[in-house]
Amino acid sequence: MVRNFFIGGNWKMNGSVAQVKALVDGLNGVDIPNATEVVVAPPAIYVDRVRSNLKKDIGVAAQNSYVKASGAYTGEISPEQLKDLGIDWVILGHSERREYFAENDKFVGEKTAHALNAGVKVIACIGEKLEEREAGTTADVVTRQLKGIADEIKDWTNVVVAYEPVWAIGTGKVATPEQAEEVHDVLRKWLAANVSQQVADSTRIIYGGSVNAKNAADLATKPNIDGFLVGGASLKVDDFSTIIHARL
Repeated sequence: MVRNFFIGGNWKMNGSVAQVKALVDGLNGVDIPNATEVVVAPPAIYVDRVRSNLKKDIGVAAQNSYVKASGAYTGEISPEQLKDLGIDWVILGHSERREYFAENDKFVGEKTAHALNAGVKVIACIGEKLEEREAGTTADVVTRQLKGIADEIKDWTNVVVAYEPVWAIGTGKVATPEQAEEVHDVLRKWLAANVSQQVADSTRIIYGGSVNAKNAADLATKPNIDGFLVGGASLKVDDFSTIIHARL
C-alpha cells in the first residue's frame, strides 16, 4: 500500500507575532508535492492566526489537548475548541509532555480517543530514552506506548504515529536510517499482530529527532519511514521546504 508522505512541523514554545508572520509568509510560497501532507503546529496562542493566514493545503495542529470538551480545567484546551477554530490536527504524547508534565501511556491513549471522537486527527508520539535504548528495551518501550493508544481507540484512519527517540530530540544526535527503520518495522509488525494487517499497512509511521535538511533524504529512502515530525528545522522555511521535498 502506498502511504502519502507526511511532514509535521512542531514549533514547540517558540515564536512571536513577527516570527509567526514571517514563517507563514514563507510557507505560503512553498510548493507542496503530490502525495505529500504538511501540517505545522504553532504554540496554542498562535494557532488561530496561523490557520487564518496560511494556505489551505498546509494543515495546522495544536501541540496538546485535554480529555474534556469544556469545564473548570484552567490552562487546558479541548479538541472541540480546536475544531471550532478550524484546527484539524493535534500532537499528543510528545516526550516533552510525558517527561515534564507526567503524562502516562493511558492518559495519552485517552486524550487520543477524545480528540478523534471530536473530529480532530492525531499525531501520536512515542519513543525511548537513551538509557532504555542502551538497556536493549527500545522495542518493549515503544510497543508499550503504542498499546496505550491501541487500548483506547478502534479506528486508526486519522492517526499518524510519530517515533521520536528521546535521546535524539534537540540533541543533534539522529537515529541512523537503519536504526529508525528497525523501530518502524517493529511498530508496523506490532500493529499487524495486535490491531490488524490493514491498519499496519495504512498507518503512517513518521520519524522525529533532529531531522534536518541534510539528513531527511537518506531517512526518507527507508520503506517504513513515511515522513517526519520536525522540530527546530521547521522554524527555517528553506530547510523545512527541503524536508518536505525529501522523497522526491
